[in-house]
Amino acid sequence: MRLKHWLPILGLLALLIPALAQAQGIPMVNVTGGKSGQQYSLTLQLLALMTTLTLLPSMLLMMTSFVRVIIVLSILRQALGTGQTPPNMVLVGLALFLTLFIMSPVFDDVYQNAIGPYMNGNLPFEKALAKAEVPVRDFMIHQTREDDITMFMQIAQKKEIASAADVPFTTLMPAFLTSELKSAFTIGFMIYIPFVVIDLIVASVLMSMGMMMLSPMIISMPFKLMLFVLVDGWTLLMGSLASSFIFK
Repeated sequence: MRLKHWLPILGLLALLIPALAQAQGIPMVNVTGGKSGQQYSLTLQLLALMTTLTLLPSMLLMMTSFVRVIIVLSILRQALGTGQTPPNMVLVGLALFLTLFIMSPVFDDVYQNAIGPYMNGNLPFEKALAKAEVPVRDFMIHQTREDDITMFMQIAQKKEIASAADVPFTTLMPAFLTSELKSAFTIGFMIYIPFVVIDLIVASVLMSMGMMMLSPMIISMPFKLMLFVLVDGWTLLMGSLASSFIFK
């Protein structure tokens, strides 16, 4: 069936779902107050959960170490000249699990002080959200350069702040991303240098032998792979990335 045939059916469902929910006694929108704080109906909780799941990729990019890790891994693949090896799925999976390893102290702090008490009913949602923000903010502050924060504060025309805790979250996130990009490209530059040297040496040897029609990339790639394996490159890279993040 074409889309125009489905439109009346979708409209009818949109009208029937609230009526069916009300007939079954399911509150569509309900917020009640009490001594323990505001209580939200199941419908609003499900809506909040679906919204959170939709925003999880952006949160992962903006507030964790994922950006630095995935950029460094992508630059490494280009420096090796292996094309699509390792494939994108492998790089993203490796970056994701390394991010979980790096961010584990922050996630543990968030769970113990915010998520755990909220799930046990000992803490209202608003206070749990405020407590969860503290370790994430501390992590982002320690990775962000002061110059980047100052630049975004000037762009937003914000007044001067007395401490790092007064930086608005909307200013901290772009400053954090900018600092992560700077750090990632700095590490990528250091990784690229030895592979560029190998390419230059191979190209010079081929030119001196008169083999100008042969691509230097074909000859240099095995040497770059051998060098990377001999120096235990993956271990060095993973360890360097993990230790490049500053914690309190």
